[in-house]
Amino acid sequence: MRAEIRVTGIVQGVGFRPFIYRLAIANALRGHVLNLGDAGVEVVVEGDENAIKKFISEMKSKRPPLASIENIDIVWKKSEGLKTFEIKKSSDKMGGREPSVIPPDIGICDDCIKEITDPENRRYNYFFTTCTNCGPRYTAIKKLPYDRRNTTMDEFPMCEKCHEEYTNPADRRYHAQTVACSECGPQVYLLDGEGRKVESGSRAIWKAGELLMNKKIIAIKGNGGFHLSCSAFYPDVIKRLRVALGRMQKPFALMAGSIEGIKSIAHVSKEEEMALTSYIKPIVVLEKKREMEEVAPELHNVGIMLPYTGLHVMIFQRCSHPIVMTSANMPGEPIIYRNEEAIKKLRGKVDYFLVYDRKIAHRCDDSVVRFVDGNLSLIRRSRGYVPSPVKLPFGTGNVLAFGAELNVTSCVLSEGKAFLSPYIGNTTKFDTMQFLEEETEHMLSLTNVKPDVVAHDLHPHFATTKMAEEFGREHGIPSVPVQHQSCPHSVCDGRAWDWGGGWYCNRWGWLRWRWQDMGWRNSPLLSRQI
Repeated sequence: MRAEIRVTGIVQGVGFRPFIYRLAIANALRGHVLNLGDAGVEVVVEGDENAIKKFISEMKSKRPPLASIENIDIVWKKSEGLKTFEIKKSSDKMGGREPSVIPPDIGICDDCIKEITDPENRRYNYFFTTCTNCGPRYTAIKKLPYDRRNTTMDEFPMCEKCHEEYTNPADRRYHAQTVACSECGPQVYLLDGEGRKVESGSRAIWKAGELLMNKKIIAIKGNGGFHLSCSAFYPDVIKRLRVALGRMQKPFALMAGSIEGIKSIAHVSKEEEMALTSYIKPIVVLEKKREMEEVAPELHNVGIMLPYTGLHVMIFQRCSHPIVMTSANMPGEPIIYRNEEAIKKLRGKVDYFLVYDRKIAHRCDDSVVRFVDGNLSLIRRSRGYVPSPVKLPFGTGNVLAFGAELNVTSCVLSEGKAFLSPYIGNTTKFDTMQFLEEETEHMLSLTNVKPDVVAHDLHPHFATTKMAEEFGREHGIPSVPVQHQSCPHSVCDGRAWDWGGGWYCNRWGWLRWRWQDMGWRNSPLLSRQI
């Protein structure tokens, strides 16, 4: 008997093909598995019918922990006499209309941390240690299918030892596209404030950790962009960072080296600890246990995360302080993610740069969550979540939505799923609009969705409105305006004025909502009428 199977969901970049290979061998089946150009997977198996049915059942019940199977299409045919089972070279062909997608970036796993800290392991003190179960995904991929040649690892040919791991079905790095070691993989460097090389390799990271404890500000390159970092224990240094960024009140996120370190400065519930230690490794907003001046002024809570890359893990080998980790960008602009851009824009604002020579394909801010009555609430959905879809309780057509003006993301709707871009930000800035356009095109490419309609805010002067209308004209589809806010008063006739962050109505004309102050404030200012 022969079964031709197409699997959709999150099935590329999560060890799914090696899993299928081992499962087929265990069930004495012949055939092949390969990645498709729409992020799905094609599986062909031949053998005993009962063995094939068992194989399909175990595909669902024993799938890799990071895999998510949305749909399995099966076509039964007569056997063609295949003799072996193999992982075939990926194909650019599309398997069907059901949208599939690659996984999000995955925080470093415990196995990789053990290797980094094991003197007997060949990846001892290597900052870019990853495997099938962890590492950059969304921020590394340039196009589908998810193969090394289509990622930013294409510039780093595997050495003999890494290639052995990559081709060994019993190895944790079998077909792990980011596999690398210190001999063949990305290298890390510490640069001074002018961009001149100071140190390289593990010593560069350890030196950065020591400098953080010695009142220095460092731009640190992560998986999705740069952070600006300094010790959380020196308010004068944090104030200097605030002046450099023009963020005098905005709360800064922290990173601590361990869950014990977090518990020493904040109260942590069971649910919050589970979120902090999950593979997503988000920033979790926690109630303060101790006050750290200038970190989160006049707030009772603070956002903290754990290390999610090997580079972060190694920094804390030389730094015992929790550190500020705020996105490296000027107010309203997108996060900086290129080395040369960081040096150009941050020269004079930081003391050092900690960079590596692998490119970031797509920038992605940290995700921010908090718990309300024990339930997780997303404040910013980005790294660790994007591009995983949000499943909707109803069916949808193919729709593209561009958002409003502030705190923007774009969204692709298809087959009852919402695929959200990373956090984009303030689209009154030209660079942010470019970021929105790039990530929207990337999301459409990843999902292979061709929108039938494009939605935008009702406001005619928003840059996102103009972008959506232009997209509609270019693709010959209608653009539909949608009101995203309205006056809440039943006696008001509904007229409102929007001026970026607030509203004015003809009942309480002098009032607006300021989320920064969490309350009502007088304001005589008005702007344009909707």
